[in-house]
Amino acid sequence: MGSAPTAGSTPQDSGLEESLHHRFQALQADFFSSRALIIAANRGPVTFETTKDSHQRFHRGEGGLVTALIDVCRHADATWIACARTEADATWGEGSVPVVDDGSAVRVQFLSPEPSAYEGYYNVIANPLLWFLQHSMWDVPRAPVINRDTWQAWEHGYVVINRLFADAIAKQVLATSRPTLVMLQDYHLYLAARFVRERLRPRERPTMLHFIHIPWPGPEYWRILPPAMRRAILDGLCAVDVLGFQTSEDGVNFIRTCESHLPRARVNFKRGRVWYRNHATHVRDFPISIDLPALRQLAESQEVAEYRPEVHELVGDRRMILRIDRAEPSKNIIRGFQAFEEMLELYPEHIQQVTFLALLVPSRIEVDEYKDYLGELMAAAGRVNAKYSTSDWEPVRVLVGENYPRAVAALQLYDVLLVNSIADGMNLVAKEGPVVNQRHGVLVLSERTGARQQLEPGAIIISPCDVYATAEALHQAVIMPPEDRRERAELLHLLIEREDISVWLGRQLETIAELNL
Repeated sequence: MGSAPTAGSTPQDSGLEESLHHRFQALQADFFSSRALIIAANRGPVTFETTKDSHQRFHRGEGGLVTALIDVCRHADATWIACARTEADATWGEGSVPVVDDGSAVRVQFLSPEPSAYEGYYNVIANPLLWFLQHSMWDVPRAPVINRDTWQAWEHGYVVINRLFADAIAKQVLATSRPTLVMLQDYHLYLAARFVRERLRPRERPTMLHFIHIPWPGPEYWRILPPAMRRAILDGLCAVDVLGFQTSEDGVNFIRTCESHLPRARVNFKRGRVWYRNHATHVRDFPISIDLPALRQLAESQEVAEYRPEVHELVGDRRMILRIDRAEPSKNIIRGFQAFEEMLELYPEHIQQVTFLALLVPSRIEVDEYKDYLGELMAAAGRVNAKYSTSDWEPVRVLVGENYPRAVAALQLYDVLLVNSIADGMNLVAKEGPVVNQRHGVLVLSERTGARQQLEPGAIIISPCDVYATAEALHQAVIMPPEDRRERAELLHLLIEREDISVWLGRQLETIAELNL
């Protein structure tokens, strides 16, 4: 590693970070002093429930995305449009919700599509068809099978709900006299921007920015979709002014996809631009990050402290390899267990000295591919344990359930953090771990994660399908000398500290301002 920079190594580093955050805070305030904001996403910032005494109360959504977008609402006349997730959401409908820390509110509008339309939109097209495609996960000789039901879900589900969002956005745009920024989120709303443009006259149209949180594969993989579907998706995305991706590679892949599959599109790779239907779409990468203050506050809480003994009891005084993931195929959990088994076989000195702890969150269990995968990964862990367990040591410990404080406690205590995803838009665990870890833990990171673009200098990079190389990487991480571990850990901390979730948002607003949109 040589003389790599270390976290907090100079006062200038801290000053630069503070200056950057102040600049973006000032930019937010100035940017929205004359603009309204509309956020459109499948999920809203809150979820309502009806209490036993028939009152409605809400829970704020978790995660950095909600935090970042709610924070910008403090500076803006903001409306968040989303699909209702509960009956209480649908009953509540729309209105102002006091979700900002300083007590200010954001207007939330819940859309209530027909259940059959939402089923097709979410559980047939968005998940799994688009999600699996964009993670390069389809076993193409066998799946997907795009049949009459798929087309029904597309036309009467995905298209219908994108039009529903577009109608709500257009109505909100017309209700304000100020210029409006529309921030569309992710793969659920690929068609919405085109529908918005069709509903509004040129002088009424808002500035539109669409951020895609998952990978964008090359044009070859998009041939899985029928031409009408893929052209509609590209046509919709080329209706926005700024299209944001997690990595520069994703952006280049999008431009290549337009070049290959969107007739009459003119592309400019150097400028990151697609010109289509007399409109320019600027393609940029905005790597998303984490809410550092909130994570640190949780990490120092009594709730997390109470879970540390439980984690220690699971592992004992042994070294810990940790993974924290949703239980879904893209996370490559089975190959992670196989790599650990390979490490024990190649380096038997680790037997009874290292425990692999996997904290897994059930994900989309209504989708068959996910339900099947959970069973397969449990079987893979069982095979390792059957081969190597002793009376006082279980090599692989798997806990299934959603418990974020326990996950943070485990992140504080790992010696090695394994993130070997087959494909990931970003993978925020790779950023959360180095921030809270107390042992100078080593990050073993897949080259197919978005986090690789920023974190490669401080991580051990592996190819996700190479079980042997992953086993070697785990071994090297376990035996790495303390000084090398410290240098890598501090470098990772610095890289993450420099660009947190507020910087992610600030870069987007800065781009719009620079393009004079």
